[in-house]
Amino acid sequence: MAEAAVALLDAMFPSRDTADRVRHAWMKQHHRQFDAAEREAIIQISDDVMRLRGRLDWWISEGQAGLPPDNRLRVAAYRILNGGAKASGLLPLFGGDKAVEVLLRRLEGHTLDHPDMPAAARHSVPEWLLPALKKRFGGDFDMELAAMLRPAPLDVRVNTLKTTRDAAMAALAAEDLRCQFTPLSPIGLRLSPSAYVNNTQAFADGLLEPQDEGSQIAALLVDAAGCKFVADFCAGAGGKTLVLGTAMRNAGRLVAMDVSEGRLTQAKLRLRRAGVHNAECRPLEAKWLKRHGEKADRVLVDAPCSGSGTWRRKPDAKWRLTPQDIAELTQRQAEILDRAAKLLRKGGRLVYVTCSVLKEENEDQVAAFLKRHPDFRVLPVTDVWEKTVGGACPVPGPYLNLTPARHGTDGFFAAILVRNA
Repeated sequence: MAEAAVALLDAMFPSRDTADRVRHAWMKQHHRQFDAAEREAIIQISDDVMRLRGRLDWWISEGQAGLPPDNRLRVAAYRILNGGAKASGLLPLFGGDKAVEVLLRRLEGHTLDHPDMPAAARHSVPEWLLPALKKRFGGDFDMELAAMLRPAPLDVRVNTLKTTRDAAMAALAAEDLRCQFTPLSPIGLRLSPSAYVNNTQAFADGLLEPQDEGSQIAALLVDAAGCKFVADFCAGAGGKTLVLGTAMRNAGRLVAMDVSEGRLTQAKLRLRRAGVHNAECRPLEAKWLKRHGEKADRVLVDAPCSGSGTWRRKPDAKWRLTPQDIAELTQRQAEILDRAAKLLRKGGRLVYVTCSVLKEENEDQVAAFLKRHPDFRVLPVTDVWEKTVGGACPVPGPYLNLTPARHGTDGFFAAILVRNA
């Protein structure tokens, strides 16, 4: 299994594809070699190695006996530091390499922690990101980064076009899946990190969909209920489109747009399964955008971003990210916001959302947009929370800033921008 975990990690990097897709393809190819328990163990090892890579690399490269880290050494170090394995049992992975033997024997008796470990290694993040993360979290830096190292629970969104939270919970219980209500979202259920619902009858019947609680809330804040024309500008595979369609109760016009035909095809299937009939999926086209300028009541911009808020469930993403990616993403976000704003009628709302915790993609991006568009203003999240989500708003506003440590969600940002009448 250690050998298989190494092979899986080698397939993930340097691939630019997401870990989920690489893992799915790899497991499909090697499915018959392992039983269910072994497959689960391989995935667990590879996920933990990606999540804890910073700490593992420090242990591997530190000191006179240090070596350049690679996935084989990371898996071996993980087994010793996290599982108490003996070096002798892992040496066959390395063909009798003496330098590796010295290193692995030095690791015996230690854990993943060490008082001399620098912040980037301790929190297992690329060092170049530390200034931006400290700028974002301030005094909560250690608390938030520690929370990002813990596996995320599985949240699902209940489709209230077809059922209720209580009924969905009962349906999952009938399939031996225990869950509880999400603390903030009125349409969410929370399961353990290891739970899987895509093979349940409840999922097949369109009663629920996996979706982080923070994502549910961001979509609810659009306040789509009663609107005649709502546009999901970067719809992807339609996760937030489903929330909008449910809020609209299949009335009015809902348009899901994206640059990827493949993602829109997935969105169509999900919308059909959920019973959302007022939505149309279409590629982003300049001619269509011009023809529908200043007509939308709501425009949701779930912008492409660094994904830094999702590191709990996608730990590979932090190791793929580069400074150039951030520069390109912030430029792209600005361009998307400018295009999306043209769809909005006077008095309408543009809701800008990211699953990032970086200010460059969030508050700074909104400030730059407002400078370019003086006909827009910020509507504080606190002003719409009670109507759209309910209960006490967990953030002071004016923006939505959810974090793993404080709110138990992925890192999510949302700004509600109103075009002045």
